Amino acid sequence: MTSRERVAAALRKQPVDRVPIFMWFHPDTARLLAKLLEIPPSSVAEAMGNDVAQTWVNNNYAMEGIVHDHDGQGHVDLWGIHWVKRHVFNQIEHFPLAAATREQVLEYRFPYDKLEFLLGLMKPVLDNRGDFFVGCDVSPCIFEMYWRLRGMEMAMLDMAEDRELAEEMFRRCADFSIALAEPACEKMNLDWLWLGDDVSGQMSMLMSPKSWRELIKPQLARVAQVGRAHNLPVAYHCCGALRPIIGDLIEIGIDVLNPIQCNCPGMDPFELKREFGSRLAFMGGVDTQGVLPSGSADDVRRATTRLIEGMTTDGGGYILAASHTIPPETPADNIFAMYEVAGIGRESIFDRAAAIRHRLA
Repeated sequence: MTSRERVAAALRKQPVDRVPIFMWFHPDTARLLAKLLEIPPSSVAEAMGNDVAQTWVNNNYAMEGIVHDHDGQGHVDLWGIHWVKRHVFNQIEHFPLAAATREQVLEYRFPYDKLEFLLGLMKPVLDNRGDFFVGCDVSPCIFEMYWRLRGMEMAMLDMAEDRELAEEMFRRCADFSIALAEPACEKMNLDWLWLGDDVSGQMSMLMSPKSWRELIKPQLARVAQVGRAHNLPVAYHCCGALRPIIGDLIEIGIDVLNPIQCNCPGMDPFELKREFGSRLAFMGGVDTQGVLPSGSADDVRRATTRLIEGMTTDGGGYILAASHTIPPETPADNIFAMYEVAGIGRESIFDRAAAIRHRLA
């Protein structure tokens, strides 16, 4: 099967030749694997057998798509957010609306004049789509976009003390995601639309489920509807303990949930599969805090076998992925053991790496 056929079949719970994979690598992990495979870090996901190819066209591009070589280097993005590299990842140094008055917040304008540039970030993915299952990532969509502009404390304060302002700004955040999603779905021959909005922490949601339902759910539903209107599956990313709103996500048209942080309360993947598996596909659940980085290769094989078998009990509806990026302290043997159980042997990985080297020569 091609990657596109494999992922599509898994989402429909039809037979596949192996479980589809969409693995994320910590930048240092990518560099370590790149050295081992003798390929550029940007080609690691392909060599390792990822079935999904996509990129960011919203503000996650500014966070993850712009890479600095050294700590302390940074940039101001198209939204006016100042990012600085801290310990590999870009972190926000300045929130443009943190000290703004209510009137100044309402005067803020999203970078609609840069839509063509942002959508153009998909060009390398589309030009090299091959047999991949292709997605477009329009996240962060609502709450996460607003707090990047306003700062977490002020965003939460607006929700509590100025509901009208919060509602209006959440609507505007959704509007911008929709302005990206509509042309992407119309013109790019996508296989799914990818949304994201982190609203949970490691132990609980960042707000009450009631507040989420009243303020954020209606706007997220509008973004999801773009994918639904184009007959595309809609994937949604949210880290943390979001169990209380999973039913709501299904209600507004989410088809695939990622990343299933299995160590968070209420996020046991097998429990989620039993409760929601008839209505929702899952992507994630590989324990990147315990077994994968710290266990033996045999431990990884056993855990991966259990995860895949448990998450495909009804014939599919699962994409193998990590609960977060694979950390750099993970032994290479453990990574290869996980892939071996998923149906991709070490030899085939090295063969793909050789093909990449030949193509780039």
